[in-house]
Amino acid sequence: MTALRQTLMGWFSAKRDASTGPLPVRLGGRGSFAASTMPTQVKGFDQPLVWVTVALLLWGLVMVYSASIAMPDNPKFSNYTHTHFVVRHALSLVVAFVAALIAFQFPLQTWEKLAPWLFVLSLVLLISVLGVGRGVNGAKRWISLGIMNFQPSELAKFAVLLYAADYMVRKMEVKERFFRAVAPMAVAVAVVGLLLLAEPDMGAFMVIAVIAMGILFLGGVNARMFFLIAATLLVAFSLMIAFSEFRRERIFAYLNPWSEEHALGKAYQLTHSLIAIGRGEIFGVGLGGSVEKLHWLPEAHTDFLLAVIGEEFGLLGVVMVIGLFLWLTRRIMHIGRQAIALDRVFAGLVAQGVGIWMGFQSFINVGVNLGALPTKGLTLPLMSYGGSAILLNLVAIAVVLRVDYENRQLMHGGRV
Repeated sequence: MTALRQTLMGWFSAKRDASTGPLPVRLGGRGSFAASTMPTQVKGFDQPLVWVTVALLLWGLVMVYSASIAMPDNPKFSNYTHTHFVVRHALSLVVAFVAALIAFQFPLQTWEKLAPWLFVLSLVLLISVLGVGRGVNGAKRWISLGIMNFQPSELAKFAVLLYAADYMVRKMEVKERFFRAVAPMAVAVAVVGLLLLAEPDMGAFMVIAVIAMGILFLGGVNARMFFLIAATLLVAFSLMIAFSEFRRERIFAYLNPWSEEHALGKAYQLTHSLIAIGRGEIFGVGLGGSVEKLHWLPEAHTDFLLAVIGEEFGLLGVVMVIGLFLWLTRRIMHIGRQAIALDRVFAGLVAQGVGIWMGFQSFINVGVNLGALPTKGLTLPLMSYGGSAILLNLVAIAVVLRVDYENRQLMHGGRV
């Protein structure tokens, strides 16, 4: 007991023995930090990032309820209650929160070891969904798990992110050689892409391709290779559109959405999204006051949730959503850069990959809702209805928080 009391007194005492001064410790070759003989006090994790994430989740929960409350009036959903979607969304948030807490417990070294296995698991699930998947609107993207439907493409985004970061760490010595550094990763992404296009889910493939390309660039692939990869992807997506009739029709509908041919066809969602945002004007019609969600705007609680936000909260609401995602992306990228500065390349690339994921997918969703981009089936991260997306989004944010937590440990003289 005496020894314990003396230890506690030493922790909280303002005085320190001059003979036990701070020891210089170099972290990542970037400078010296003072490491005292005092016990390390880790200053937690990035609380602003947590609160912004919570704000987006709670706002999304409210808007999912607002956007879906009238859906049971449609004969297609007549067996559902008015709270059906919001209750399922709330349940998904609880499951995702528990999964995020568990994910936070794993150090980044563990995620690095799991990266190849998660990639293989995602491939198995992408193959499985083509056989036993649940079809919706002509696409087989979900595996029914009873209480929820799981979408393997969401796991594939996270798995490819981890695998690309691990791959770049392993190939760091040959990153200047195209065929040894880039070609194997390109093959892996191509395999995932073929499986996604078979569902079909071109939107998820676009996100995965951008994540992989971004990590390769941030990992040190030179600009010439980067632009070659970008050009290859651009040509690939152009060919997909050129040889797919329904994708060509979407592009034509996007270019002229108000024509008689397209307004009630491929551009129906886009035109009603623009009508919803136009009705909102500056300050919106008020929470719950949307008219477009009353069976005019399809998928109002998923892909076009931002249109309902625009109608009910106006331009101010849309700008606030965009501002929150800009801040979120910037904060995550900062955490990644901090990790790389501490010579934690894998952790840094993972965090920056999550930043690319959240930033790019939210950019596409906002662009689609505002009519700036062609219609594409991508949800608004952290906000739209969808159990798989919410689950993997929160797990990814938890991994970023773990990166920040370990950064703080190192900067305060601890170990990870």
